[in-house]
Amino acid sequence: MKGRPLRFTPRRDAGLHAYERVLEHAGFSPVAGVDEAGRGACAGPLVVGAVILQGGRGRIDGLTDSKMLTPARREELYEEITRRAYAWSAVVIPCHDIDRIGLHRCNVTGMRRALAALDKRPGYVLSDGFPVPGLDVPGLPMIKGDQVAACVAAASIVAKVTRDRIMVDLHERYPEYGFDLHKGYVTRAHGKALSVHGPCPEHRFSYVNVGRALRNNGEVALEEETEGEVPGEGRTEGARA
Repeated sequence: MKGRPLRFTPRRDAGLHAYERVLEHAGFSPVAGVDEAGRGACAGPLVVGAVILQGGRGRIDGLTDSKMLTPARREELYEEITRRAYAWSAVVIPCHDIDRIGLHRCNVTGMRRALAALDKRPGYVLSDGFPVPGLDVPGLPMIKGDQVAACVAAASIVAKVTRDRIMVDLHERYPEYGFDLHKGYVTRAHGKALSVHGPCPEHRFSYVNVGRALRNNGEVALEEETEGEVPGEGRTEGARA
């Protein structure tokens, strides 16, 4: 979008749907947003969501960065997105793939897979944070894209809710870690569980704190605490409204 005409530049006060409107006005339609959840966790999968929203009366109110929403509100919006979106998908990348080929490569590959899984081909892609190389359509990486573009915000919610549900299920298998509360992120409680029990198969063994817990027979130094929102085969879920 370098060198685009001024009339195709969204105003800062134009709202979360401004980028989709501008791109559609410029002939790029439909617009897909893509985002991930679980990049900063040390346990559990990475999940990438992709969403194409409907315009006009099909707009969904209340979209924003998934981390700024309560769990209950995220669930409500997830149900609305998956019911009313033009197209959506979620790709789950297991922890052993992250250990094998690296987090960033998994992230980029997951974004490509999530976009390919959409049952409608996008005309343009907005991604959160960094570009997605190898696409056959133009795209734009956006800093804090889930706070400035509705389709990216919707993708962040799909990814976050999908991953949170997986972590709650993992809690049933590994209740000693508290995955249902911190979702695999580096919290003080998670660090204490690692120090007592050592890592489980759902931990990312390429991460420093997990490797240290393994080497030290379960003794792990507590990393900086977060609020729980922060590093088979992958499965794909998708539906169309």
